[in-house]
Amino acid sequence: ANRHPLWSRGLGDVYKRQHVRVESRTRLIAETSNSLRVLETASPPVYYLPHSSIDWTVLRKIEHSSWCEWKGLASYFVYCDDEIEVIAGWSYEDPSDDFELLNGHVSFYPGVLNCFLDTEMVRPQPGKFYGGWVTKDILGPFKGGAGTHYW
Repeated sequence: ANRHPLWSRGLGDVYKRQHVRVESRTRLIAETSNSLRVLETASPPVYYLPHSSIDWTVLRKIEHSSWCEWKGLASYFVYCDDEIEVIAGWSYEDPSDDFELLNGHVSFYPGVLNCFLDTEMVRPQPGKFYGGWVTKDILGPFKGGAGTHYW
């Protein structure tokens, strides 16, 4: 297996082979073999899924936003079912020029929904803000845990 160090930044390749799936406890939320992988310094990769692969009946855009110095203004989505409503994903609707491929894509928090790369269930990046997808092939350390706030 290839092990991936985390000290690089930039837009990764468009994946045509790697199967990406996002599920709640009770239903499939998204599935694709055409995701985008973004690599950022000191963070696990983040996978963005095309809008067309997402079941929008259980997601709702909210007013909350944040700013990324690299990608631009992020918009957020909540997952809603009969029992919960929780922030579960985000997108860049008008990303910076370097990340324009992210337009029309959404990423999900693996700590909120069950996210899979091929058959491996992804672990969430430590901390409550970052959305990195941690797999057995990811080499740390990565930001988000105690003592890494200013990395």
